[in-house]
Amino acid sequence: MSSITGRSTVDQVPGPTGDVPRGRRRLGDTLFGGAANLSGVVVIAIVALTGVFLATRAVPSLLDDKVNFLTSTEWVPEPGNLRFGILQILWTTVSISVMAMIIAVPLGVLNALFLTQYAPRWLARPAASVIDLLAAIPSIVYGLWGIQVFAPHLTGLQKAVNDGLGWFPLFEGPISAGTIFIAGIVLAIMVLPIITALSREVFAQTPAANKEGALALGATKWEMIRTAVLPFGRAGVVSASMLGLGRALGETIAITIIVSSVAPGTDFFASWLQGGETFASKIANNAAEFNDPSSTGAYIAAGLVLFVLTFVVNAIARVIVNRRKAFA
Repeated sequence: MSSITGRSTVDQVPGPTGDVPRGRRRLGDTLFGGAANLSGVVVIAIVALTGVFLATRAVPSLLDDKVNFLTSTEWVPEPGNLRFGILQILWTTVSISVMAMIIAVPLGVLNALFLTQYAPRWLARPAASVIDLLAAIPSIVYGLWGIQVFAPHLTGLQKAVNDGLGWFPLFEGPISAGTIFIAGIVLAIMVLPIITALSREVFAQTPAANKEGALALGATKWEMIRTAVLPFGRAGVVSASMLGLGRALGETIAITIIVSSVAPGTDFFASWLQGGETFASKIANNAAEFNDPSSTGAYIAAGLVLFVLTFVVNAIARVIVNRRKAFA
């Protein structure tokens, strides 16, 4: 068979054994495949080299650390007398991220259900665009808005929580100017677009036969969502939440602006009504101290922990996505 250009191509006709000859690959396909494979290798190499760099720079300081790196709350990275631990930093990072997830995940799922199952098309598209625009707002704007505009409105709420639940460690006083509580809510607003967008895409892919079958059996709108839409999108919602958590763990500027710092060496505290520092804000606040390899290694060690946390969160999200090949 001849092509339009007159050049001969391989006929896709079964041979005597029933096999179809594969023919020659086009140059464009070969180049594109090679570029895609190279890009994947480069990304993996960058991640691996980043981990190696952090580990090699952090290990000498960790070996010279005079206190337990995982259980101490001290942070005095003085050359020759290194005393630094991440217990308080880890608690603050996890607390802010968990609070953000507690708020953002239900709101994101409900927003996605409204946009895909309830809202008319003329409303769903503009509403989705408005929510997606939240992701385009710079972190510094969220931080300034959170501490200057939003925080004063939460003063009464935080005082009421402290008065009613002050006996519980998470709500003990005194109340700081910039608290973990405020940062968690602002961070929830920041990760909301990620969870909403991914959940919306998953729910929109629910097979129409599943939904119509539930309705045909007499299910109400909510029963159809509960039995057909939510089970279908469960893996996608979980993976969206994990990706949002990865975003929350690494937030720097907004947390640095909102959360009040605490004095190094302060005894461990668990209250969400006090300040603190996350891994990212700790490194950003003390960048001026990166003038000695040993003290710099203390902050690199904190960065290594954040790197591992973020990598694990994203790896778990990828595993969950791969369990449902429809979203892989």
